[in-house]
Amino acid sequence: MPTSRFEPSTIKNKVKREEVARKQKKAKRQEKLQKRLAQAKAEANDPLAKKKRLAQNVPRTLDNTREYDPSILTANPHPEPGPSTLASQEDPSSLTNAQPEQEQQPQDEHAADIATDPFAAYFSGAFDPSVPPKVLITTSPKATRTTYDFCEEIVGVFPGAEFIRRKKGKGFEMGRIAGWAANRGYSHLMVVNEDMKKPNAITMVHLPEGPTAYFKLSSIELSQKISGHARATAHYPELVLNGFVTRLGHTVGRLFQTLFPPMPEFQGRQVVTLHNQRDFLFFRRHRYAFRSTEKVALQEIGPRFTLKLRYLKKGLPAVKNLGAPSKPLEFDTEDNEQEQEAQALKDVEMGESAPQEDATPAPQEPKQKVVPPTEDEYLWIWKPELETTRRTFFL
Repeated sequence: MPTSRFEPSTIKNKVKREEVARKQKKAKRQEKLQKRLAQAKAEANDPLAKKKRLAQNVPRTLDNTREYDPSILTANPHPEPGPSTLASQEDPSSLTNAQPEQEQQPQDEHAADIATDPFAAYFSGAFDPSVPPKVLITTSPKATRTTYDFCEEIVGVFPGAEFIRRKKGKGFEMGRIAGWAANRGYSHLMVVNEDMKKPNAITMVHLPEGPTAYFKLSSIELSQKISGHARATAHYPELVLNGFVTRLGHTVGRLFQTLFPPMPEFQGRQVVTLHNQRDFLFFRRHRYAFRSTEKVALQEIGPRFTLKLRYLKKGLPAVKNLGAPSKPLEFDTEDNEQEQEAQALKDVEMGESAPQEDATPAPQEPKQKVVPPTEDEYLWIWKPELETTRRTFFL
């Protein structure tokens, strides 16, 4: 049965076939143009129609269609139909009673995580806000000039940063360097790794208790390569974190927050942006200038690079002694459990019967030396099987 629509491909003459196809494409373009002009004319008289069209024509992207993760600290934009949703549809009053419990529980857990994480002392105001955190920056062994140039740029980004070249030989493992830095008052350790004579990863260690985050590094562009870049000053920059919505994302964001002083110097007009999009962290540094009371211009300072989290460890990096014997296995028995319970009851009784009149302050213990662990404990690690779809993100 012949088709009702005429197809130029049925014409055997090549010149005529191209001419007909060209005319059809031109007619389609003119039809679309007339439709857009008519739509613009109608929306000029009715602004609400334009708002309604823009609200309905939202493009579907990987960002706004991401799979819901229970660790997301915001509301689920696309709830799946289940017993709770079906019950709420039948009885609207059940929604009002159940909704506070569903929203309150994650908030309580997140507040408990924030109160007990290693960064709590920084946000509680225990440190002087005018003093920048001390950051030690070093490289992997046998680094090249390209990595040293990148480290110089990083030193200019963080106000309290200091670069020390890593020595060669044994005894300079990352865990030992972290313990050495923690004993000397440093709050962070950053190690820039190199592969094929190019920096390809950054390891960030929060001292003295961790955690340790490992990021893949890509798309590096130094300040000199940026066209029309501005010159950096010694002012403390502002920090903008965007797109961190899960518990893991909040942990990573708080780690970056502790790298900068809590009180920026606004007269410098410098701002550091860390934008999370599809688990890629885009690092940018700008200076903003007020052109008028309504317009603000941005001038990039540099450098620019992209990070992607690969794993998050608890504590400092481990230093494994290959020559040490392995720890023997230990099994819990009923006798050990009874002895532990009896000892716990005895400690409670001793605490209750202790006299409260003696209120003399105990002597302060000397500060313990920070020693790196011998085994790594991962809080989160990326694996290919975790990404079930292209819409699965973790930060």
